[in-house]
Amino acid sequence: MPHTPVPSRIRNNARRMRKTVTDAELRLWNELRAHRLMGLGFRRQLPIAGYIVDFACPAEKLIVEVDGLQHASEHDQAYDRERTRRLEADGWTVLRFWNNDVLKDIDNVCMHILIVLGKDKA
Repeated sequence: MPHTPVPSRIRNNARRMRKTVTDAELRLWNELRAHRLMGLGFRRQLPIAGYIVDFACPAEKLIVEVDGLQHASEHDQAYDRERTRRLEADGWTVLRFWNNDVLKDIDNVCMHILIVLGKDKA
């Protein structure tokens, strides 16, 4: 798969974000990394279309975002909707989960990811 050049500013910001992970992001990453979720390959803090997404499974064109309270305001929700529209226009499916859902019900978060991908049956 060819790579789109990523501006150094965005690449550096993604590297910084990988080092300052939230508790919810760490919890989900521990379920996704190293192909632990049904063999799916996820990357974290990945630059895509000028944005940095929390988690992406490039093979399935799936993005998983973990949102905290900073995403609760109307302004931020409008930004997130526009961001999602842009990513979906490039063929990505975007899933969003609240931090609290990831921290308190990680099994259902993972099951939802698998259901969306049609991989919920063994």
